[in-house]
Amino acid sequence: MSKGVLYLIPVPLGEESLPQQVLPAQVTEVINKVSEFITEDARSARRFLKKAGYNKSLNELVMHSIGKHAAEDRSAYLAAAEKGMDIGLLSEAGCPGVADPGSDIVRMAHEKNIRVVPLTGPSSILLALMASGFNGQSFCFHGYLPIDKHDRSRKIKNMERDAREKKQTQIFIETPFRNEQLFSELVQNCDASTLLCIACDISLPAEFIQTHKIGYWKNTKPALHKRPAVFLIG
Repeated sequence: MSKGVLYLIPVPLGEESLPQQVLPAQVTEVINKVSEFITEDARSARRFLKKAGYNKSLNELVMHSIGKHAAEDRSAYLAAAEKGMDIGLLSEAGCPGVADPGSDIVRMAHEKNIRVVPLTGPSSILLALMASGFNGQSFCFHGYLPIDKHDRSRKIKNMERDAREKKQTQIFIETPFRNEQLFSELVQNCDASTLLCIACDISLPAEFIQTHKIGYWKNTKPALHKRPAVFLIG
């Protein structure tokens, strides 16, 4: 028996953005072939599927959770694919597997020799890099910075050094309600001539993307509280 496919299905970066505005038609075609999904949150997944034009009954869907409160044993999540059924992996925002717990499922699929098919969709990390004006040939994504203030300051200085000496773009994120604290620490720790790009609410109506020197940011504080943002040092 041939195995099914694990489709990596992208979603918009915020609920204000309609799937048809940011996703290719192929995504809708794929999701309408699938009746079993792996997702962080079943409710938000159903909302996305409805907006994207899902043509099956949402009540009859099989949903497996990989959210932070989900069961640790996920060995059965790919059982349907092993039996020949296609299944979908949904991110909470953007592309599955990129700064996303879905990477564990993808690795498991490879171990089970299940074909993995990534679909095209918005990635806040790549969109921010594209719009920053920084080096797109050499870059490093750090994810979340350390929580400890001393460790975080040291990390910021190390990233600034790598950006300057290696000409390597440094990309990182923060939990939205801590954005303004991170911004303050960047302004405090970086040299006035260092370039910082802030990309906020990417692809949404309130989108804000600007690149300036730290000296500029010291006098211009953007409103970042509870807004999904990507930070880049170049």
